[in-house]
Amino acid sequence: MSDKITRLPDAELEVMQALWACEGPAESSLILHHMKRAVPIAPTTLLTLLGRLEGKGFLRMEKQGRLNRYIPLIEEKQYLSEQSRSFLERLFGGNLSAFAAALCESGLSSEEIEELRDLLKKGEL
Repeated sequence: MSDKITRLPDAELEVMQALWACEGPAESSLILHHMKRAVPIAPTTLLTLLGRLEGKGFLRMEKQGRLNRYIPLIEEKQYLSEQSRSFLERLFGGNLSAFAAALCESGLSSEEIEELRDLLKKGEL
């Protein structure tokens, strides 16, 4: 996989989020359990999506007897960081001030703005 992490389609991202929630190698049944879909997903569809993610280098499948276990190869934090930077570049040309202004104009509550301010003060952002 190259240094740049590809943006995943929504269905594949949902599978990865469920796998990350499993916190380690997981069988498809556990991944399915962690998925937060309003519309149920068929186990065969999940296997198709897992295969695509393996092909893209996001996870590795290991066979343990009759079971397949899936291991994430990309950390959630790593994916989110890359996609956040890409989003900032794509939509705002890398202009952080324009992004912050748009975020504030999006209807953030005063509590959410204060939370952002606190995170910045603490150096957590």
